[in-house]
Amino acid sequence: MTTNTATDALLHKGSGLQVVVGLGQSGLSVARYLVAQGYQVAVTDAQAVPRLADQLPDEIDIRRFGTIDAALLQQATRIIISPGISLATEAVAAARQANVPVVSDIQLFCDACTVPIVAITGSNAKSTVTTLVGQMAIDAGVNVGVGGNIGVPALTLLDNTDMELAVLELSSFQLETVTDLNAQVATVLNMSPDHLDRHGDMLGYHQAKHRIFQGAKSVVINREDALTRPLVADNLPRVSTGIHAPDENQYGLITDSEGDIYLARGTEKLLSADKLLIKGRHNLLNAQAALALGELAGLAVDSMLDTLQQFTGLEHRCQYVANVADIDYFNDSKGTNIGSTMAAIEGLGAVYAPKDGKLLLILGGQGKGQEFGELTPFINQYVSQLLLIGEDSQQIEQHLRTANLSDDVALHQCQSLENAFDTIQQVTVSSLSQVQAVLLSPACASFDQYSGYAARGEHFNQLVDQLNLARADSMTTG
Repeated sequence: MTTNTATDALLHKGSGLQVVVGLGQSGLSVARYLVAQGYQVAVTDAQAVPRLADQLPDEIDIRRFGTIDAALLQQATRIIISPGISLATEAVAAARQANVPVVSDIQLFCDACTVPIVAITGSNAKSTVTTLVGQMAIDAGVNVGVGGNIGVPALTLLDNTDMELAVLELSSFQLETVTDLNAQVATVLNMSPDHLDRHGDMLGYHQAKHRIFQGAKSVVINREDALTRPLVADNLPRVSTGIHAPDENQYGLITDSEGDIYLARGTEKLLSADKLLIKGRHNLLNAQAALALGELAGLAVDSMLDTLQQFTGLEHRCQYVANVADIDYFNDSKGTNIGSTMAAIEGLGAVYAPKDGKLLLILGGQGKGQEFGELTPFINQYVSQLLLIGEDSQQIEQHLRTANLSDDVALHQCQSLENAFDTIQQVTVSSLSQVQAVLLSPACASFDQYSGYAARGEHFNQLVDQLNLARADSMTTG
């Protein structure tokens, strides 16, 4: 859509024009917020007919669709870019070169927010920890807003005028345009290669993630991952988490003489791991991170421990689906990078290893330029059957074999989830099968075959249900 001549005449550097680039949910929230603040707003999107265009406020009559309008961006006083749009996009890069400020919706939020912010990022588990901290706050009677990358645009949280605490999940895409978030407490949960096709290399990815610490009043760090440690003043309050026994006032795990594992703060045992509904070592780290963040945000430990015992986890994130023929099925479709899949393999693998059990792992999709050989040690230790699907399955196999995939791991090229389930039935019928759990943790994006990780995970769940029904029918007719 083009504007009329009169409207075009308004576009000049002094007009205060705010240009929203990208019309997804966050872009729509930005457009509505800026109009409510009295700004002159324009919107541009590469799609010819953006799905949300009819939801824009009527006050916005400058709408340039079908391409990101470079001339419009040059006329902006400020550009608010959606996380899905790369800063390297030609029109955006040219505007930045011309010194037009480019920010995200998160910058607008933190500039307007008057309550403490708990800011959470990481390569993996940020949605789980964000949801858990939010639930801890709710259960403690705090009026909390939970949003950001987790699905609720941050700016919509400002509609709650009684909000006492904001808990934000933040992606590297959102953070790369944020300055001085000024969070009450901030954390990078973990760091592993992801989105290198966008950030260029691990340094660029690391720098984007660590912008979360700018202006933070306190931090939570992961002792197992040096890349999570902020380069901030040593006198800044900080609490650490880890898999080993913790030092005083830090979080960790204590194993007693009976071999039972406990969440602990210093020498104090807080909660037996057996009382958690979420399983695996990675979830013990997630639980600690939530406790540490909640502590620094002022939540009571006893209340947080009560929440922990009720928390069942999130859909598509190492979600227990069913037990079929004595095999557990887990949906970790949200595992879209190798770090997430490493955590899932190690976390679940350690649960079944004491019973001499192995995992059947379903891996593959769009690889995003990752090096899959890093998965090999984890696969060799915990996996007996490896099923590859998706666009980059051949490349993944090559990476794994180059990294000395064990001959004890049977590898199958399956292309699709349907074919994978056919293979599952073939390889698990033997009495010699060591498979005690099937894990979908693709370490890849899903867009080669699905609209997103949720659709992939739902398809997996459906196939498990079909397998369960077929099993029940065979037992009935047999």
